[in-house]
Amino acid sequence: MRHTLFAACFLFIGSIAGFAQVIDEHHGQGYAFFATGVTAPDDSSFMHVGGGGEALIKRVGIGGEIGYLGAWDRLSDGIGVGNVNGSFNLRPGKVSPFVTGGYTLFFRSETANGYNFGGGVNYWLSDRAGFRFEVRDNVMPDYEDEHFVGFRFGVTFR
Repeated sequence: MRHTLFAACFLFIGSIAGFAQVIDEHHGQGYAFFATGVTAPDDSSFMHVGGGGEALIKRVGIGGEIGYLGAWDRLSDGIGVGNVNGSFNLRPGKVSPFVTGGYTLFFRSETANGYNFGGGVNYWLSDRAGFRFEVRDNVMPDYEDEHFVGFRFGVTFR
């Protein structure tokens, strides 16, 4: 499991670095995040790390992300989480709030379909880099309508 996790992290970091080279400030942005949160209905705590990007046309975006989510007391038993989302940037500028939502794929030895929704803000320190704060709920309806409500902190770049 450790080798698989190491390989996934290596590929993820490489893909983010490669993605950053092709992003243009008029066409999109990338991000990496760390999140902590709670599940519902059982109120356990978890961590979630990942990253992704989106292509933007004016204020409307489409994008995707990949990450790893696990309970704090059982990190090695975590699951992969992939999203394909639409987004709307409410007010482009130094402080740029957004809303997002779309499809979620949960995966490990099997897969489960779900959805996600949330919102947050990008705070741009320069034309190319900033901080990102977001609240996102990833929902797994086939498993007791499990919710993973995460409070994300990260970096964003374009």
